[in-house]
Amino acid sequence: MNLSTEPETIGDLIADCAHLPSTLQPEPAAEQARLPRPRAARPWTVDDACHAQVADLDAYV
Repeated sequence: MNLSTEPETIGDLIADCAHLPSTLQPEPAAEQARLPRPRAARPWTVDDACHAQVADLDAYV
């Protein structure tokens, strides 16, 4: 990766975007720490206010 020039290929762009400065990289102990398990997502519902926003959608289509 070259920080002084613009990326010339998609691979260079990905490498530039994926590069993390050493000050932002996690501590070695943090990598080994156990993370909490993700919670299950709440069910998604549509309330009347949300439905009213798109009630006339067929008129635009």
